[in-house]
Amino acid sequence: MRHYEAMYIVDPETPDESLEAVIEKYKKVVTDGGGEVSEAGKWDKGRRALAYEINKKREGIYMLMQFQANPEVPQELDRIFRINDDVMRHLIERQDLNEE
Repeated sequence: MRHYEAMYIVDPETPDESLEAVIEKYKKVVTDGGGEVSEAGKWDKGRRALAYEINKKREGIYMLMQFQANPEVPQELDRIFRINDDVMRHLIERQDLNEE
């Protein structure tokens, strides 16, 4: 399994009580695909101003998830990020760990 990091920006109008449900929804995608989530939650910097306006919003809540999975899991996660309205933007990166 490979190591990945996903960062996604959630609508700033999402109440804090609903953020946990959003996190759990995407963690479930990884675990259902046979992956393992090592860390998931609000990024340290949390709510930030955006560099440019997205859907008439000037800020967003940044979320970070680190996980291990087979290559098809990030593809499915990317597909789900694209079709959900609660995520404004997302990025999934493979982490190059020096494993030998």
